[in-house]
Amino acid sequence: MPYRILKHLVSVFSVVQRQKGAKPLRSLYNQPLLPAAQRDLLDVVLVSPRNPLNIGAAARALANFGFERLSVVAPFLPTWREARSAVGAPELLEKATEFATLADAVSGCALVLGTGTLTYRKPEQPVLSLPQLAPLVSREVARGGRIALVFGPEKHGLTREALSYCHFLVEIPTDAGQPSMNLGQAVAVCLYELASRAFLPENGPPKAETGQRGTAVGRDAENERVAAWGGRGHCPETQARPEFAESDAGVEAQLSVRKPILPTETGGPPALSGHLDLLAGVVEDAMRAAGYSPRSMQEANRRDLRLLLRRLSPSERDARRILGLFRRILWRLNHIQPRPR
Repeated sequence: MPYRILKHLVSVFSVVQRQKGAKPLRSLYNQPLLPAAQRDLLDVVLVSPRNPLNIGAAARALANFGFERLSVVAPFLPTWREARSAVGAPELLEKATEFATLADAVSGCALVLGTGTLTYRKPEQPVLSLPQLAPLVSREVARGGRIALVFGPEKHGLTREALSYCHFLVEIPTDAGQPSMNLGQAVAVCLYELASRAFLPENGPPKAETGQRGTAVGRDAENERVAAWGGRGHCPETQARPEFAESDAGVEAQLSVRKPILPTETGGPPALSGHLDLLAGVVEDAMRAAGYSPRSMQEANRRDLRLLLRRLSPSERDARRILGLFRRILWRLNHIQPRPR
């Protein structure tokens, strides 16, 4: 078809679209899909990827939809930053952060979303279909919370251990004859869903709030929260067993039993993943001190405890209260004098 005829058809189509109230196609093409402040709240995390080409394809997908934060956990090859498949995104790949463990990669996130298929696994956390992803992410962004979207290695996906750090499991609908997807394709599909749907009016677009994480004020507030907890990630041995502080007195009376709730339904900012791991470490220490967790069951109990805390999804304030309670219990258990016989 001659170029001038094609150009005329496009012009006619644009006029018809404007008469119907639609935006011209030109205004929707190659434009930023999300504001920078919203894009900065999403981390894409690749766990133990084997093929650098897939890492490059994932980086290109981030660039396609305007995202910039890529984390790589324990990559198989040390030369993964040199992937040639990151067409148009070499700077993004160069700025990607490498972590030794998944716990470290998601420690600053309030909502962690694992991805995978249900074909070969029995999920231990709530399962979301891909269309349900956008509203959940939209609500968390409105609170200023950081979100991690986690993808497993190409061969078998996320392990049961890795999924224990996730609040939800996101399943991409695929044909039963070929349920698994290429890593780069899976990243692209999920990011398109978020970029095109997460901030539609019906999903509740986030409003600017003073003190949100993701703003300068919010980052200062988050740093204060991290300092109050004694740092992110797993609690070191010296931090896991501190003596009961005066500020923790009376926390027992402040605790209440409640049914499992969604992470975005808690009062106040949700506890960060690293803080939940800190709490889990102290609870596990108390279980061992009380003789509750035999050696043969410690690994399973540790995983189940991580899942439990993410199902309960306590707020930051409630998690600190529970932490104070178990520190007190642990201190008492370690200072019980044996009874004379």
